Amino acid sequence: MIINVSTVLSILRKLADISLVWLIFYFILKNIRNNVKLSLIFKGVAFVIILKFVSDWCGFTTIGVLLDYIIQWGPISLIIIFQPEIRTILEQLGRSQLLGRHKVLTVDEREHLVYEMVNAIDYLRKERIGALIVIERDISLGNYIDKAKKLYADLSSDLLIAIFYEGNPLHDGGVIIQGDRITCAGAVFPTSNSQKLNRRLGTRHRAALGLAEETDAICIVVSEETGRVSIALKGEMLYNLTIDDVRMMLIDELRPKQDIDNDYEEIDEEDIYEEDN
Repeated sequence: MIINVSTVLSILRKLADISLVWLIFYFILKNIRNNVKLSLIFKGVAFVIILKFVSDWCGFTTIGVLLDYIIQWGPISLIIIFQPEIRTILEQLGRSQLLGRHKVLTVDEREHLVYEMVNAIDYLRKERIGALIVIERDISLGNYIDKAKKLYADLSSDLLIAIFYEGNPLHDGGVIIQGDRITCAGAVFPTSNSQKLNRRLGTRHRAALGLAEETDAICIVVSEETGRVSIALKGEMLYNLTIDDVRMMLIDELRPKQDIDNDYEEIDEEDIYEEDN
């Protein structure tokens, strides 16, 4: 059997072409899921496209003409209206890591991280010391780290408390944790313009929510006025959490995705077993 070299190369090129397209779609969908603003733009575009198909199928001439104009001039309008968001999205794509977070923590490292974090947060809330602690996950925060004060120190509750002590010049900014180490302090994050956020909340809460809207980071805030603890995650702000709530959320969110998927598989198998019985 004679194998044509040109045919094999043609097949390999087509496979590489298809693989690259799927890879692009994968990163687009992944960033849509992690970015609230990008998901809103995507939903709006999808709604216009679906409405166009419906109007063509039903024969709605007027709506069809209007949608044709929207589709024709829509991309230019989106670029003009959402220029800051698009710039942020492109920066986020550049910061995204191909292989997830910088370091996959072992069970002992995760337990140590949660233990030190909870002890620090518990002290800060009791003493009503304002704090903003950010834990990096899949999306890199390198852009914010570059502009902050580098520390690269082992994580400890004493160090976190010292950073946010009122006399420390770095207490007004945020702390970024990568893996089980404190990478930097005094970090500045974009503030959210969400109308859902209580107007009485200060800059720390708006910065935490702003970062949670653009990345998948875990943003923990301790209020300087009330001592209450809040966590911004996946574009949402969870208020007035107990220290046990914080502990359980950290344990759950810091688990590797593979462990979570295995838990789901175990639950499904148990459900199937119970149904069979």
